[in-house]
Amino acid sequence: MTGEKKPDVPGKPGTGEPTLAEPTTPRGPLPPDPAQGRPDTRTPTGAETGAPPTAYGQQGAFLTTAQGARLRDTDHSLKAGPRGPILLQDHHFREKITHFDHERIPERVVHARGAGAHGVFTSYGSAANLTCAGFLREKGKETEVFVRFSTVLGSRGSADTVRDTRGFATKFYTDEGTFDLVGNNMPVFFIQDAIKFPDIVHAAKWHPDREIPQAQSAHDTFWDFVSLHTEAQHHTMWNMSDRGIPRSFRTMEGFGVHTFRLVDDAGGTVLVKFHWKPKLGVHSLVWEEAQLASGVDPDFHRRDLYDSIEAGAYPEWELGLQVFPDTPEETFAGIDLLDPTKVVPEELAPVQPVGKLVLNRAPTNFHAEVEQVAFHLGNLVPGIDVTNDPLLQGRLFSYLDTQLTRLAGPNFPQIPINRPHAPVNDMLRDGFHQHAVHSGVAPYKPNSLDGGNPFPTGENAFLDVPVTVTEAPKVRDLPVSFKDHFSQVRLFWLSMSPVEREHIIRAYTFELSKCYHQEIRERQLLCLANIDPVLCERVAAGLGLPAPEPAIPLADVTPSPALSQIGRQWPADGRIIGIVVDETGGDDAVAGIRETIAGAGLVPLIIAPRGGKVGGLTVHRTFATARSIEYDALLLAAAPPPAADVAPARGSSRTADVDPRVNMLVDECWRHAKAIGGWGAGAELLRRSGLADTPGVVTQESATGVLAAVQQLMAEHRVWERFPATVA
Repeated sequence: MTGEKKPDVPGKPGTGEPTLAEPTTPRGPLPPDPAQGRPDTRTPTGAETGAPPTAYGQQGAFLTTAQGARLRDTDHSLKAGPRGPILLQDHHFREKITHFDHERIPERVVHARGAGAHGVFTSYGSAANLTCAGFLREKGKETEVFVRFSTVLGSRGSADTVRDTRGFATKFYTDEGTFDLVGNNMPVFFIQDAIKFPDIVHAAKWHPDREIPQAQSAHDTFWDFVSLHTEAQHHTMWNMSDRGIPRSFRTMEGFGVHTFRLVDDAGGTVLVKFHWKPKLGVHSLVWEEAQLASGVDPDFHRRDLYDSIEAGAYPEWELGLQVFPDTPEETFAGIDLLDPTKVVPEELAPVQPVGKLVLNRAPTNFHAEVEQVAFHLGNLVPGIDVTNDPLLQGRLFSYLDTQLTRLAGPNFPQIPINRPHAPVNDMLRDGFHQHAVHSGVAPYKPNSLDGGNPFPTGENAFLDVPVTVTEAPKVRDLPVSFKDHFSQVRLFWLSMSPVEREHIIRAYTFELSKCYHQEIRERQLLCLANIDPVLCERVAAGLGLPAPEPAIPLADVTPSPALSQIGRQWPADGRIIGIVVDETGGDDAVAGIRETIAGAGLVPLIIAPRGGKVGGLTVHRTFATARSIEYDALLLAAAPPPAADVAPARGSSRTADVDPRVNMLVDECWRHAKAIGGWGAGAELLRRSGLADTPGVVTQESATGVLAAVQQLMAEHRVWERFPATVA
């Protein structure tokens, strides 16, 4: 999109300009939006076709059947007279309604609610000494990718901003085959062994008798399971932290969760953990914001992703590796690298950047791309292999098995979004939805009838690392090192800043208060006692219960500052600043301020008493439609009086001569620790409201000075000093 004119405000549906009357002049399909991408036009076996991307879409100016026969009418079924019954011979009706009846495919059991985008990964070349994987080792090499973000627990119709783990799955279309890095926004998981996966999902999902609560863990079955199955306590703590309610996908960290093995040209190996580090830093919603967003805009994260791409503020992450020696013990600093409930602190093993991911194109068709994309941890390329992590081993089976039901058979890799960008000659044949037209008569090895094709080769081939499998009896067990369920949970707690600990306490208190059975609350308090006495006491007090004593000695751990989201500064690219004006459009500074904000890579939205234009400015939100969740900062260019549409019963919590919805907007932004600025009448409004002298509220006579100060505050995401924490 470089050099293209960006939209004034992102979110325009389609590329056409609607007319008041229905168009009657035939014309072909409209061009796609410049912000959209679509899968490469490749054959089912990975060959480039040279066809334009629009070859996948509808063709021609006229309505046709699925077989291309033109139609004169699609509004009326064929009947025996105007009032007669529909005739069975109506082939168009039967084709149209039958296809409609089958438009939906089964949603994913987990990660059903998702959003995706196209992008490109550029290698730094810094992994050349670690792996022979071409997409990682060659400096400057670009690889097309498709990324899908998701929540875990809710259905497709649930809200984006629920407290939950987020999926972060990346499909790399490398020229050596497809590599899928299927991760989460948390580096640990609830369970250590894949055989427990049905249990945690059944416990965390809605209750089977009522199918509620939807998309949340604040209920009895979840806390019943995690309080009994204590290996889940680490992931549960991450979920109760601010990581459970990210501000956006583009301010969300990603992790491969498991330990993988990299192989170099000489066959040497290292163990690694994959990390995605967002350019904008890690940033979360506060609890009230998340609740408002679920009601005001359930598509909050999805909209933010696509609006940022359309506005040219492309989401970016660096891919990094934590690298460990590949020793027989497969441990590092006393941490078992095969335990998916453990992290290795970055202070012990720094994350080494190896490339950059940029998402620069939205989907063209959500179903064809986001819903039909199929990820699998077994999609590996030469230079990357798996380990014996028991959760990873089970996922290698489960992901492939899942696609067979969701996507109706074994040929789902031929769906355009899943097609590899490398030649495919796999000898797999037939089955539902076989799109390839294979030639030859000998899809078997060895053969002579097809000239021996295809031939095995050692050149650029995938290598199963010859790891020694220890002779041992068959057992249903885990290593002793897996049995420590509390030390790393305490590490995470002690690594949080005071304000983050405050949020964790509130989250545990809220969630456990929703449990019907007191026994479950008490059992979880026993777990919290083994993590930290302050945490346990504060949650117990909120529940009106006594705090139990720990059953084990508290772990002696060293905090990891890298786990905290607070204390650093980050770019504010793509953030949204609301500008409140009155009927006049504010003073002369507003237009200039708006241009300055847009020029800095941020999005300015004018908030006014009514729609249309005020003072020559296009209004983006009215007082009736604006809510605080949409803005990262708020500027007041005026103190607007109550507008004509204010209901008489709607009072004002602050200044009665100001529109009460503006007062509400200011109050919410202040409660959510966002930067607020005002000049002129706006500054006077803040002074009269009693907020002017509080942290993060800027009042000056110069509009440019106010904006500069607000931008500086935005670099730290929020003004946490506005609310001193009550826990150290």
